[in-house]
Amino acid sequence: MPNSFHPFPRHLAERLRRILIEADYTVSGVRDRLGDTAARALAREQLVPALRATGGEEGLGVLLRLWWLQEPVAEEAARAILPVAELAETGLLAVAGGEVRALVHLGPWELADGRPGYVVSDPTVRPGLGQPHPDHVVGAGGASATLSRLIVDGPMERALDIGTGCGVQALHLAERSADVCATDVNPRALRMAEMSCALSGLDNVRTREGSLYEPVRDERFDLIVSNPPFVITPESARYTYRESDLSGDAVCAEIVRGAPRRLTDGGWCQLLANWLHVDGEDWRDRVGAWVTGTGCSGWVVQRDVQDPAEYVELWLRDSCEHGTPEYTRRYDAWLDYFEREGIKGIGFGWICLRNDAAQDATVRVEELRHEIEQPVGAYLPEVVNGAMTSHRLTDAALLSAHVALAPGVKEERVGVPGAPDPERILLRQGSGLHRVAQVGTVEAALASVCDGTMPVGPLLDAIAELTGQDQADLRERTPDTLRALIAEGFFRVAR
Repeated sequence: MPNSFHPFPRHLAERLRRILIEADYTVSGVRDRLGDTAARALAREQLVPALRATGGEEGLGVLLRLWWLQEPVAEEAARAILPVAELAETGLLAVAGGEVRALVHLGPWELADGRPGYVVSDPTVRPGLGQPHPDHVVGAGGASATLSRLIVDGPMERALDIGTGCGVQALHLAERSADVCATDVNPRALRMAEMSCALSGLDNVRTREGSLYEPVRDERFDLIVSNPPFVITPESARYTYRESDLSGDAVCAEIVRGAPRRLTDGGWCQLLANWLHVDGEDWRDRVGAWVTGTGCSGWVVQRDVQDPAEYVELWLRDSCEHGTPEYTRRYDAWLDYFEREGIKGIGFGWICLRNDAAQDATVRVEELRHEIEQPVGAYLPEVVNGAMTSHRLTDAALLSAHVALAPGVKEERVGVPGAPDPERILLRQGSGLHRVAQVGTVEAALASVCDGTMPVGPLLDAIAELTGQDQADLRERTPDTLRALIAEGFFRVAR
């Protein structure tokens, strides 16, 4: 698809933004208009309930049909609310036969404090309507929302969005940073990102064409964010929005390894990623090797794992290839590739690194499948700080430290009613990561008295005296367990 866009004047962007907001073409407005039934049907790629919900020729219904559902609307109805001629001149609309048709998908997006934003992308490709063009620009979806909720809070001076696509992450960075650089190998994506920013009322984002760090080779940033083209395929990149020319999971490894040289001291790099589960290799070792030696502390989380067949089906469905003559051939070739490489599964999750430039920096690598509190970015630094503090504490330092139970942690005792002792004692986080840890009576006793006012050592001595245990033995065996509980956020070092 050629880059057919003409300049999008600022005055036109501001005018269109006002029209959209006044018609309540916002996330909440669209949600209220569609209702639950139509929204769920759209998630299944069924349009009929949404078309019924948007009938009529008043403002919001026309905008929804035109920009969201990609249905032609009567020219008279469109001209009643939109500057059709000017939008057609920019390449956003087409007019023919008394009807107006959108050439892009223009969707509402929610920014900080509920402020309205807008994302411009290529129209959604649905089954039976062909396949995406190689330079297709995908819109904001579930992965976009995941990454936006992961980004640490600002304010910051400079931020970088690698592989910006439709520009959705650049919108969130623009709220946190004075200056944002958004890069992509796809010129069409850069034009759409510029439109997304203009329609969202943001003027501190600039775009650059190029791959990964090439456009910013000698620059440094306080925050680097990326939802890269991480799809693992045996072929060279067919679609720029999801695949790169690097083999396997190398594109994610390259972003991680290149981050420290482009981060300011204390700066963050955060990305979504796929990684391989290879026969005979622990995925934690694989991803951990990307980070080793970077001087960064951080957090790697695996949220899901798919077997090879699930993975192939997902991405063939994404490119609408089910039912095409090529479907079986491509499915088979993809599985052949995974089999040759000994790939047993593909993990999905996130990687968050902070440039501490420390020899003893540590990165926590783990799997979390359960629901956690959103947005993660609000408390993510605390997660990394807990892992880093735990890593640095010697036994002697821990016994001298003032430790407090983290806010929101509750104790649960599980056992047979009437029994003198519980079968299990659990510590449960009421917020954040919602972790649950089974602990012994000593750790439970510490949880009941640790408020940061006394060092751990004397508290253990008191517990030993009350329970009839040896003080030296308790001081020797408790630090390892307590250190793990600090790393997982159940306790915090007060001083």
